[in-house]
Amino acid sequence: MTQGQATHPGQSYILSFKCPDRLGVVARYSGLFLECGAFITEVSNYTDPVTEMFFLRCVFDDRVLNVSMAEFRRRIATLARELQMEYSLRAMDDKPRVLLAVSRYDHCLSTLLTKWRSGALPANIVAVVSNHEDCRGLVQWYGLPYYHLPVSAATRAAQEAQILSVIAEHGAEVLVLARYMQILSDDLCARLAGRTINIHHSFLPGFKGARPYHQAYERGVKVIGATAHYVTADLDEGPIIVQEVRPIDHEISVEQMVHLGHDIEATALSQAVRLHCEQRVFLNGQRTVIL
Repeated sequence: MTQGQATHPGQSYILSFKCPDRLGVVARYSGLFLECGAFITEVSNYTDPVTEMFFLRCVFDDRVLNVSMAEFRRRIATLARELQMEYSLRAMDDKPRVLLAVSRYDHCLSTLLTKWRSGALPANIVAVVSNHEDCRGLVQWYGLPYYHLPVSAATRAAQEAQILSVIAEHGAEVLVLARYMQILSDDLCARLAGRTINIHHSFLPGFKGARPYHQAYERGVKVIGATAHYVTADLDEGPIIVQEVRPIDHEISVEQMVHLGHDIEATALSQAVRLHCEQRVFLNGQRTVIL
């Protein structure tokens, strides 16, 4: 059977990687795929001329794979060492395990849970942590564990240790701050670098910090927005994944802006989580590449 004759694909996989750009990167990876019989169904790539980095995301299946998957992974690891690749290779149905964190506002949480339950979000949500009890009923209705972890300035280190314990217990690979209104410590940001996604209720880099809608109202803005980004030790300055905006005018009150913003925030965050879980987001310094 040739690739052109194959009509019944088996297991699908996603390979994503970044590496220093050089002549022959595409030839090396595609040659390995041809040699092993990995059937490519989707591919996209980008070369950044400023950072001189190469980024690639590839979907393939094993319909005509002529080596074991273990052997294929071994060969990819060898290639990664040669090309200085940072890579991820996982089965399409092996969905990333996600831990959600929330405080009292539940609009982002509700959207994520609804999309997860319907199958529209390619993630495996495993639990929810919160510094308040407000969202317990909603989370338990979805059949998920709910961890109430109160926090104060004096207990922050101990509370973050509990969060790490929950992450370890459930094997969570991603932490999503779904309007979790606490600033993470520098240590926790470092430990979860590239694996923590936050939603900020503003079109960053404008109106950082608290009460951004009130700041925007005072400036008389004509659009409001929300920004989903990776968390870093610099408040609201992590690499941006998704931004959503909505036009407004002078008649909109700050209270109306807040309510409109809830929809924008939920859309931006769910989109960012989807892109991350589909291995489409690559860190590129302080920026991201989305493939």
